[in-house]
Amino acid sequence: MPTILSHPAVAIGFRRWFGCERRVFIAGTIGSILPDADVIGFAYGVRYASTFGHRGFTHSIFFAIVVSLILLLITRPQRPLAAFAFLFLCTMSHALFDAMTTGGLGIAFFSPFSNHRYFFPWRPIRVSPIGPASLQRLLPVFVSELKWVWLPMISAAIVRKLLPGTSRTDAPAEARTPPPPRR
Repeated sequence: MPTILSHPAVAIGFRRWFGCERRVFIAGTIGSILPDADVIGFAYGVRYASTFGHRGFTHSIFFAIVVSLILLLITRPQRPLAAFAFLFLCTMSHALFDAMTTGGLGIAFFSPFSNHRYFFPWRPIRVSPIGPASLQRLLPVFVSELKWVWLPMISAAIVRKLLPGTSRTDAPAEARTPPPPRR
């Protein structure tokens, strides 16, 4: 998996593309990290290859849809369809990035209907060790994530900023709202 520091890059990279309000952006960041809550199962004897093991149900399309709907209800955005798309992209990106890593058992994209695990044929992202690791082991992971996660997401944010027609009205809603009149 990419580290917990890199999964939120999608929320950063695509916030302006979807015109997300701040609370939706924060929810997208949470959604991008949430699939790795499954590592708690290791402490309770849940096997890695189990449906509820690491990269199982919480990395599925079904889970991303359910989490996105829950986050949508919590955030109550002004543009619910765009917010749902953003939340789904953020949450699902976690599994997509994990499917591009060099380790693990693969991703159960279709759980709970199938526990079959998949990887993409192209796997350029170094897998992050689970648990404590030395800087010597983490440095190649961070370099890999910088190249394959952060640079593309920063590029996406910059491209959106530079596109013709991008103006303050394309900013998230709370940024467009004028301040209340002074009394």
